[in-house]
Amino acid sequence: MESIKAVFWKPDPAAQMRKCNSLIRANTRKLDRDMVQLRTLDHKTRQYILQASKRGQRNPSQAKQAAQETRTFAKELIRIRKQSSRLATSKAQLQSVQMQVNEAFSVRKIEGSIRSSTGIMKDVNSLVRLPELTGTMRELSQELMKAGIIEEMVGDSLPNEELLDGEDEEAETEVDKVLGEILQGNLGKAKVDAGPVVQEPGEEEESLEEQEATLEQMRGRLEALKS
Repeated sequence: MESIKAVFWKPDPAAQMRKCNSLIRANTRKLDRDMVQLRTLDHKTRQYILQASKRGQRNPSQAKQAAQETRTFAKELIRIRKQSSRLATSKAQLQSVQMQVNEAFSVRKIEGSIRSSTGIMKDVNSLVRLPELTGTMRELSQELMKAGIIEEMVGDSLPNEELLDGEDEEAETEVDKVLGEILQGNLGKAKVDAGPVVQEPGEEEESLEEQEATLEQMRGRLEALKS
């Protein structure tokens, strides 16, 4: 019945606007959930850096290994923060799209016609290429094309390698910056806390294994957010 109506009647502008806003809200909620997960990973990774640093101070024989661990965790933290920043930027773009779409429908209501917007098309093109939003943003772009707000479909999603382009080159200098940020205010406290700590031989090994397993889980969750 709906398909028959579509042949003889033009789409209802109010229904089109509701559909577009619904899709935009769905994308916004997805970004909010992903950013909450990234904040959790950020906090956990900071704690692992502090724990590894304190362990190296308590046990000088493990200082080298602890230093390597802090740098590994710092690199993961850089990846988490870059992705979090990218998602925050995407959310701002999405909110801009929503305002522009509502404005376009308001103008249509007043003037009886709608003009295509290169600004909206540019933002939608950018957002649809994000792996996190590809599916629902494609659906939104189709609705916007039906309404005449944009004129063409958007390109393919960006591969993860392109999203993280330049990361390796920047990583080492950023690692030092991140470690300075996290450890600077805690070095004194860590030294005060450091005392004669008696540990069972298997206890430290188990802790390291747990941290390595957690690191793998974190990497998996980070990759899942990008796919």
